[in-house]
Amino acid sequence: MQQSRLNVLVIDENRIRVAIIEEGLRDAGYDQVTVIDNMHGLARRIADLNPDVIVIDLENPNRDMLESMFQLSRAVRRPIAMFVDQSDEASIEAAVEAGVSAYIVDGLKQERVRPILKMAISRFNAFARLNRELEETRGELEGRKIIDRAKGLIMRSRGLSEDEAYALLRKTAMNQNRKIIDIAQGLVTAASLLDPGGKE
Repeated sequence: MQQSRLNVLVIDENRIRVAIIEEGLRDAGYDQVTVIDNMHGLARRIADLNPDVIVIDLENPNRDMLESMFQLSRAVRRPIAMFVDQSDEASIEAAVEAGVSAYIVDGLKQERVRPILKMAISRFNAFARLNRELEETRGELEGRKIIDRAKGLIMRSRGLSEDEAYALLRKTAMNQNRKIIDIAQGLVTAASLLDPGGKE
């Protein structure tokens, strides 16, 4: 995605600081910038705007304000760069846990906006990729368990070895032009319907 095409949302109640961020963004070639300077109904407005990246600037945030911003970060699933004037270790840890892509303490300078935004997007994409891989791995593990259960059913009912049971699953899948996991799932589901009190 070209940076000039990125839809950037800036959330800040301080107009002077907004001007610094806006100018930094426009100088860096980001020409689609929307500003929200009122925190009321924020989640709904973000959903309506559907930004590619969010810049949040909090001058002197209190604990409640930070927590509400962290909740927002968990909900919107977008790259978020958050500028704060001061912070403590607990807030920094909470920001990381909430998925804030860049948490910048005392760093609101026009020339830093572009590199920080790029870092936030890059870090967000890396985390998203890791999460996707984790979900795929979990799916594969779940699939293996189902295939193992199906093999167990075939071994018991047909008196076959594990290799023979797997070969039968594979042959059936090929004959029906379906995936092995689909055949295995059907077998396990059928077995649980026929023998609800059994293990499978």
